[in-house]
Amino acid sequence: MLIKIYGSAIHGVAAQTITIEVNIDTGGVGYHLVGLPDNAIKESSYRISAALKNVGFKIPGKKITINMAPADLRKEGSAYDLSIAIGILAASDQILAEEIENYIIMGELSLDGSLQPIKGVLPIAIQAREEGFKGIILPKQNAREAAIVNDLEVYGVKNIKEVIDFFNEGKPLEKITLDTRKEFHEKINDFPFDFSEVKGQETAKRAMEVAAAGGHNIILIGPPGSGKTMLAKRVPSILPPLTLKEALETTKIHSVAGKIGTEDSLMTVRPFRSPHHTISDVALVGVIFQSK
Repeated sequence: MLIKIYGSAIHGVAAQTITIEVNIDTGGVGYHLVGLPDNAIKESSYRISAALKNVGFKIPGKKITINMAPADLRKEGSAYDLSIAIGILAASDQILAEEIENYIIMGELSLDGSLQPIKGVLPIAIQAREEGFKGIILPKQNAREAAIVNDLEVYGVKNIKEVIDFFNEGKPLEKITLDTRKEFHEKINDFPFDFSEVKGQETAKRAMEVAAAGGHNIILIGPPGSGKTMLAKRVPSILPPLTLKEALETTKIHSVAGKIGTEDSLMTVRPFRSPHHTISDVALVGVIFQSK
């Protein structure tokens, strides 16, 4: 039996929908995973096998062929564990698959069937809405981040058994909703460090205020412990607040990098980065590719 289930791949700060085709054939035994998967995806069979066994299911002893389309696009990471596992159960008639094509399903499996958080959830949710999917099923730790996207049902789950029961028995999953604009306006001034906390340093403070007001660059030079990093950390609190569009773009970057906390959803303040002083120029500014 052939089943198609949908996941998503991250490229830069954008996502592309991946069709995971699972075909189970009674003529033979084997597990074949194709479509340019990396080692993390190839190793998923071991995680999936243990997770399914620990929740009362199993990988059938038949010929299983899994294709991740488009096949010429490299797939990376362990976020496809849940997609592949549900696809195998549906293709082997262990669960019902009537509504599977309506959802993007992503998540990394632990051996006991619980789900670990994944990266790049916000771009994935945005792409799912654009392509008309009904909802997205993902680890509960990522649910608030995905809920930023309106007009998309977001379900956060702790264990693969919850997903199985959702499709097989119609048991409802916890739907996560979030008022994006309310969240944005409530936390727009929620700074971890505030410029008003700095005592003394009047000259340095004045220079940083001028730089912030005029949009200038500034370099701080001084011996260790003189307050350079302390002042720099507090510059975002005197910069103009992010617009909602800027907040979404900033959140996408942090989402792909895996820097969004499990209790956070939207980046509402300007980020502060503190690279080590030995960092290379390329690592600091990024590599620029120029097409000819």
